[in-house]
Amino acid sequence: MRVLILGAGVVGTASAWYLHAAGHEVTVVDRQPAAGLETSFANGGQISVSHAEPWANPHVLPRLLKWLGRPDAPLRWHWRPDPAQWLWGLDFLRQCLPGRTQANIAAILALALYSRSQLQGLREALALEYDQLQRGILHIYTDPDELKAAMGTARLMARHGLEREMLDARACVALEPALAGAEQLLVGGDYTASDESGDAHRFTQALAARAAAAGVVFRHGLSIERIATAGGRVAGVVVHDAQGESSLLTADAYVVALGSYSPLLLRPLGIRLAICPAKGYSATLPLVDGEGAPTVSLTDDEHKLVFSRLGNRLRVAGTAEFAGYDLALDELRCQALIQRTRQLFPDLRLAGEAQFWCGLRPATPSNLPYIGRSRVSNLWLNTGHGTLGWTMACGSAAALSELIDGRRPAPDFPFRQG
Repeated sequence: MRVLILGAGVVGTASAWYLHAAGHEVTVVDRQPAAGLETSFANGGQISVSHAEPWANPHVLPRLLKWLGRPDAPLRWHWRPDPAQWLWGLDFLRQCLPGRTQANIAAILALALYSRSQLQGLREALALEYDQLQRGILHIYTDPDELKAAMGTARLMARHGLEREMLDARACVALEPALAGAEQLLVGGDYTASDESGDAHRFTQALAARAAAAGVVFRHGLSIERIATAGGRVAGVVVHDAQGESSLLTADAYVVALGSYSPLLLRPLGIRLAICPAKGYSATLPLVDGEGAPTVSLTDDEHKLVFSRLGNRLRVAGTAEFAGYDLALDELRCQALIQRTRQLFPDLRLAGEAQFWCGLRPATPSNLPYIGRSRVSNLWLNTGHGTLGWTMACGSAAALSELIDGRRPAPDFPFRQG
């Protein structure tokens, strides 16, 4: 079958690989000149199954009240006269109910565990290199109440197959000595030894190169105008090139993997996805021989930041700003990344200036992505992964390939059936 994939980020590129491996003729379309240049470009670098607790949970409401009005808050909401944003916010509040949160954690864990296994198999089979480290992820806490809540979450995750080891402050520093200068700030942590880290951009480009060599066609520099339908099916995708010349691309099946831009393309078809762009920030710090920098990937729960060692670079990323599709860098939020980094790693030595970046993470209220068939019979979805696009990419792609071929994927996840 001929399959046209819209989007060449980590999710779209992984989808191309798995669908081609299943015997399909695959073409990928993207407006950028190469794969992995938007949300996959400079994210936090974590393969973080341990982040299966969604943003929407019973513990987040007091935090939201505390963060209101703070321009440097970990989660910042820009109020706009947009009905879709308000509906998204109401659904987010519903997902904070304990029963919904527990169900969402179970579904996210099932897909994330499956995805990590798929990534590991793919890495071994293709000998992919992307600054990967298998040193786990350590969540650190500076608030006793947050640590107590984490203990309950860890027990729930253990019932679903993920072990998170609770540690005191001294054990956190023993595991990651780069935290020694901040030990007095810590009240404890939890450690997931099975988690990983790596550069999503490098992975995406490496996988795209292998896919292209195997026969996948990547058509870069094409902007998608609209999806054309006829008789209840997709008849083609209208695109235009840099010169403004339009053309119609056709296939037997179509996959939308456009992250935050997916709902804009699908709305004219009557397909409404509860995806809101959440702008995340990152800083990439060049290191002097790694001095003072961690090698275990870290999550700073209070500030909603992650720290990942990528070769001789330290990637600091996180926060969420709901400001529509605005991609302007906020200097205050950029500097907040550096200030917190200096607090946690006072001995860090840099070889140059930080490189700042922001990208739009496609957030759903539940943190569950849309994977499966849409209401249009030959149109498929693989989008809405929020902060876990890198974590879930390979599993989502493998599952989508199974669904397109008429098989039930292994994870216990609510895949869409149309």
